Amino acid sequence: ILVLIYDRFGQDIISPLLSVKELRDMGITLHLLLHSDRDPIPDVPAVYFVMPTEENIDRICQDLRNQLYESYYLNFISAISRSKLEDIASAALAANAVSQVTKVYDQYLNFITLEDDMFILCHQNKELISYHAINRADIQDTDMEAIMDTIVDSLFCFFVTLGAVPIIRCPRGNAAEMVAVKLDKKLRENLRDARNSLFTGDNMAAGQFSFQRPLFVLADRNVDMATPLHHTWTYQALIHDVLDFHLNRVMMEEGAGAEPSPSGARPKKKNRKSYDLTAADKFWQKHKGSPFPEVAESVQEELDTYRAQEDEVKRLKSIMGLEGEDEGAISMLSDNTAKLTSAFSARAVGEERLIDLHTNVATAVLDHIKVTRKLDVYFEYEEKLMSKSTLDKSLLDIISDPDAGTPEDKMRLFLIFYITGQQPPSESDLDQYKKALLDAGCDLSPLNYIKQWKAFTKMAATPANYGNSGVKPMGLFSRVMNTGSQFVMEGVKNLVLKQHVSLTLFICPYPENQAYNMDVNVGSSLRLVVFQAIVFVVGGGNYIEYQNLVDYAKSKQGKKVIYGCSELFNAAQFIKQVRASMDSIPEG
Repeated sequence: ILVLIYDRFGQDIISPLLSVKELRDMGITLHLLLHSDRDPIPDVPAVYFVMPTEENIDRICQDLRNQLYESYYLNFISAISRSKLEDIASAALAANAVSQVTKVYDQYLNFITLEDDMFILCHQNKELISYHAINRADIQDTDMEAIMDTIVDSLFCFFVTLGAVPIIRCPRGNAAEMVAVKLDKKLRENLRDARNSLFTGDNMAAGQFSFQRPLFVLADRNVDMATPLHHTWTYQALIHDVLDFHLNRVMMEEGAGAEPSPSGARPKKKNRKSYDLTAADKFWQKHKGSPFPEVAESVQEELDTYRAQEDEVKRLKSIMGLEGEDEGAISMLSDNTAKLTSAFSARAVGEERLIDLHTNVATAVLDHIKVTRKLDVYFEYEEKLMSKSTLDKSLLDIISDPDAGTPEDKMRLFLIFYITGQQPPSESDLDQYKKALLDAGCDLSPLNYIKQWKAFTKMAATPANYGNSGVKPMGLFSRVMNTGSQFVMEGVKNLVLKQHVSLTLFICPYPENQAYNMDVNVGSSLRLVVFQAIVFVVGGGNYIEYQNLVDYAKSKQGKKVIYGCSELFNAAQFIKQVRASMDSIPEG
């Protein structure tokens, strides 16, 4: 029996990986926040999983003085400094608890794993390393150094956990290069200390001279500002765009889209319900990267299959004369029959829960697509803009249509038009667009920032970044589902997805005059074969890029690609940061 004590950082790392049941199976009967009010349990060992902050160290020392637990296993997410370690030793000595501090570990786990092939750096205090934090106009050199150190500490932890020294590549002249230089230095310093190096011994299978080391590609968010704004069409990315989804958990109001309360009646208070979308959910694993119409159809098929199985069980019970009988009567059957019935019941409960989960989530997503925002229209139009395809409708018409989307949707569409255009619109055209955007209720500050960004980066000269993207619209949904379907997709287009070339720039080698190459302990004359690549975006990323990389890796047999970013944001959160960055620019 164990007690697990964590801080908010530890909670964020554990929650996407381990369920309460899985913790219980490991012997953890109680899990508590470090700074909550905790009663003494003097006969139980405690496992701590916390950041080595001043506040946390003080609380651990307090726990030692109060003799809360039988023994203490201290696991620090990042490396603890010698001075803080001495503080713990002093507190243990004063409390006569030295023998109770059983183990102290530096775990180097200061990052959050969301998928087998996806990680982010943090969820708590993410504003400290956000796009706005890096790109605000009034940033001081000391602030930038602190942000880069925070990012590098987490990336160092990632590679220690991976047990591999990477080959680093990045473009020159931006935040990605600053991270690359600092990470390179930190890796070299650790490798020089052979006795204490974290990249030798058991945790590094083939040693630092392996010829199958991972390629680590660092990219800067400013390289591609259009993708985070793009309306998407795949299940996971749509959930992140339109619902409250973070750390693999989606929060929804129960009864969303239900009938309004009768006139004069007090509106019912809506409860918030959470659903975990994890690796244990086979439907999620199979369909999270699928276009939404396919997902909706698959949910309906699962529902029909479940109902058919349920009807079959009822029919068998009726034949056996057990119709309406309780579980007690069923248990009186032969052992094998009872076990079979119980096994089906348990499986049915699990399937029903997952079907209920995806029915509710997909219904909420569909409500945004069809009823409130016409997201399929935006998705298709943006894909045509990014692929330079022929447009079948005027951009001004969509912006001016009061029934097509929210002000934010219209601003996202126009920003993509502005970013991907080879030439900016003329002043008279721009004034016309601005008027339409203002009339639609849009805030123009993100546009003002993007104008400055585009002028600074001269992105107008490199429109090929988006040149081969696009979709092939296939008309209306190939077949409208049964009238009893939860998901009537009539009027919603079934759109075929294509990968964005802008993402493949992260994988393909940068031209030598634009690249910064760093290789630890391997001569430049050796040509290494890369079987694994880690793509990391400084300044924030999104599920669209992650899915593009997953699809890219599938097309390259024997290659593995991992996606990481300093933070994960949807379009609304990104626009908020862009707006804040514009506000930080002094007038005049």
